[in-house]
Amino acid sequence: MATRKKQVLTHTDPSGKAVMVDVGMKPVQKRTALAEGFITLSQDTLQLIRENRLKKGDVLTVAEIAGIQGGKRTSDIIPLCHPLQITKLDVKASLTESGVRVESYAGCIGQTGIEMEALTAVTIALLTVYDMCKAVDKSMVIGQIRLLSKTKEDIENHQREASQPC
Repeated sequence: MATRKKQVLTHTDPSGKAVMVDVGMKPVQKRTALAEGFITLSQDTLQLIRENRLKKGDVLTVAEIAGIQGGKRTSDIIPLCHPLQITKLDVKASLTESGVRVESYAGCIGQTGIEMEALTAVTIALLTVYDMCKAVDKSMVIGQIRLLSKTKEDIENHQREASQPC
């Protein structure tokens, strides 16, 4: 029978007090994260978005821009997140049959992951949809925000692959 390694919270000290993790000795790596989330909307609201007839403007474009802004400010609003050198932050909002799906991709070169930036970008984009539609839709529900994937890759390997011809 395999033994399971005991999981330890990384953002607490031995007494349980919250601390910022020291990543100073971790290697600098290329890191990426992909996240998604949804907001359900009424069919009338979906039609207004589709026809760009909401008074506040183009909901999907504004949500995408807000998501990028939010992702860039993650370390300002999540207390124990490190500021990162973000190399890419992309947010896409699209209509579904029941609402809006938001997906974000975040990339950085650093010593810690970028999943919080991807998740924050999705969350802020969804909150922006909510804000822009709240006058016409009282039934909106934000949910299913989740991390789809995250990667880390040594810089040497990444640079070697990038320099090889296609």
